Amino acid sequence: MKEADVRMVIPAKYPGAYDVSDPYLARLVGLDELKHWELAPQNAALLHAAGVPIAFSGRGIKDPLGMLSGVRRAVEEGLPESAALEALTTAPASWIGMGQELGSLKEGRVANVLVTDGPLFEASTHVVEHWVAGKATSLRDRHPLQLGGTYTLTMNDSVMALSVKGEPGSWKATWMVNDTTEKKVSLSLDNRTVVLGIPTDDGPIRLTGNVWMESRIWEGSGQLANGDWHQWSAIRSDESAEDAATEDAEQVADTAAPAVEGNMEASEDMDLSGIVYPFAAYGMSELPEEETVWIRSATVWTCEDEGVLNEADVLIHEGQILAVGPNLQPSDLLPDDARVVEVDGKGKHVTPGVIDEHTHIAVDRGVNEGTQASSAEVWIGHAIDSEDVNMYRQLAGGVTCAQVLHGSANPIGGQSAIIKFRWGSTPQGLLYEHATPFIKFALGENVKQSNWGDGYRTRFPQTRMGVEQVYYDHFIRAREYGAAQAQYRADLRNAKRRDLKAGRGPLAPRVDLEMETLLEIVNHERFITCHSYRQDEINMLMHVADSMGFRLNTFTHILEGYKVADKMSQHGAGGSSFSDWWAYKYEVKDAIPYNGAVMHYQGIVTAFNSDDAEMARRLNQEAAKAVKYGRVSEEEALKFVTLNPAKLLHIDHKTGSLKVGKEADVVVWSDHPLSIEAKAEKTYVEGVLRFDLERDQTLREAMRKERARLTARMNGARGGGGEGGNKRPTEQVESHYHCDTLTDENR
Repeated sequence: MKEADVRMVIPAKYPGAYDVSDPYLARLVGLDELKHWELAPQNAALLHAAGVPIAFSGRGIKDPLGMLSGVRRAVEEGLPESAALEALTTAPASWIGMGQELGSLKEGRVANVLVTDGPLFEASTHVVEHWVAGKATSLRDRHPLQLGGTYTLTMNDSVMALSVKGEPGSWKATWMVNDTTEKKVSLSLDNRTVVLGIPTDDGPIRLTGNVWMESRIWEGSGQLANGDWHQWSAIRSDESAEDAATEDAEQVADTAAPAVEGNMEASEDMDLSGIVYPFAAYGMSELPEEETVWIRSATVWTCEDEGVLNEADVLIHEGQILAVGPNLQPSDLLPDDARVVEVDGKGKHVTPGVIDEHTHIAVDRGVNEGTQASSAEVWIGHAIDSEDVNMYRQLAGGVTCAQVLHGSANPIGGQSAIIKFRWGSTPQGLLYEHATPFIKFALGENVKQSNWGDGYRTRFPQTRMGVEQVYYDHFIRAREYGAAQAQYRADLRNAKRRDLKAGRGPLAPRVDLEMETLLEIVNHERFITCHSYRQDEINMLMHVADSMGFRLNTFTHILEGYKVADKMSQHGAGGSSFSDWWAYKYEVKDAIPYNGAVMHYQGIVTAFNSDDAEMARRLNQEAAKAVKYGRVSEEEALKFVTLNPAKLLHIDHKTGSLKVGKEADVVVWSDHPLSIEAKAEKTYVEGVLRFDLERDQTLREAMRKERARLTARMNGARGGGGEGGNKRPTEQVESHYHCDTLTDENR
């Protein structure tokens, strides 16, 4: 944020503590929520230390004094008082362009002033007066009476001991019935008038009077329970009000959140008590770095012409594959100062990283915009969620790269994003810099909406025939838009300079982001991944593309691809299919598990995708189904989830196989990669070890201890400094986006 040169308006409201007294319910609180509760008050101090300008916001705070309390908490957590004051005054005044009028006590400024009875950021300080534009509002006495102490109260020849504790505005009184028993006395103070209510066995005694001599003497009149009136007085003993206040504060401190002792610290190998990356479960305090890795004596599946190499080595250096083959000698290939991490591959299998051509993970706030037939102007890259734990889970399944797609609520969806699973990076850091532009299209029931219900009968199209016309309409408009832009550029080149200077040049057409995107398709600069099921629609869209002069890149799902595989091959389209999904809805009643194999044998670049956060963790097993159902060779089947999706995404020159010079997206498996017994023991993304099975166990133990530490602290926090008291934990069912998900948020 410092490098981005941004200013931050940050909340002075912090999350409240959960009620974690029930250990079963406490499990429902996420580790990210626990850490956010602890670290949120440090937000201001951390930003200030990093040099990021800040201002505070009171949004969501109901208590008028709540914002000041929140800022005081930030000061307690390390924010300098001068920075806190600036964030409340001069900074916001300057940011709204009022720095010459507001925000400081300077001659000529508007007289907005706070008067307090002590340092502003001390918890015991009260706001006495609040001046707005020179008009004062008194909130309390400038010199409030200090009532705290022990008094001897005399009335009608009776003597009792009265004790008062607290602070101005919240005094509490009791009287000693005997040496061991005390009763609560109601006490109110208005200016110097004090009113007492003393409970007795005969009924309440009600007293009113005045406070004199800095609260050393009280006197007035009162009424007994029987109605008789008498004079009364109270004289304070030698104990000072300050002593009483100190004693009271010490008692409060004794009941504050206990220090966490015992075996509550994080693992010695991994400390998660600070900020972790990403700020979620399985986040790490330090991100792994690029390494030089020598994987020795493994079975290497190159997914290249070399095929499968037995007892072979893979050498990774500077994020790329430096060498593949038997008996490599790193000393002959690496600089003398290279530090090599050696991995024993004996009995292991090494493959390229798995690539998922179709996913909806790592997306924030929805994948569909079904209110219009085309949303080509939007890019899902603007909504990447870098903290989605499904990335880590899929790294544990060997996945290193995926295409993140919109849903299928409209014929023309949004622009897709290809991401590398650089777990711990920012959303921008996940976006693959070598990605070719793609866009999501869709066919079938989802886009025509006629069977969604009565509330979805108004948007065009409502039939499959209408879907075809949507495509023609938009591509014809895109051509016309492109022609208008080209004509404008030509007219601009031919215009005379004096006409341009006089403002008589050609009028520029309106920039239309939707048409710009569709024009990229027509000009072969952006490529289509199309959600598809039925053969008639697949054939229709290829015909539309042929008539418009471009090629369909990929049909995804493509469960009736086996019916039109010859036409797909002739057109040049690829297929990214489910391995064996069939009959899960009427639209796919003709789907068969041999689909992928049939397309493969027709020469189509064929891949298997997940479209599901869970299935993506087992894409290697999905590839094995091509062997089971279609008798595809094991090497070619593995390509269904490695090299072939890379080809479909136009990134096969960078990844998808173990070839010298390609990015080191590499997986070390415990067993045959197509076996259900295989586990991904190590997953490298561009030479960085993003998942390690042994490190995962250490991380889990560190998470367990960090959760125990935070839970113990929260358990004694009495509301945690946030509003609303202790919240009861509730179960949050994890939901995953799919093509037909219409909600805007799954959390």
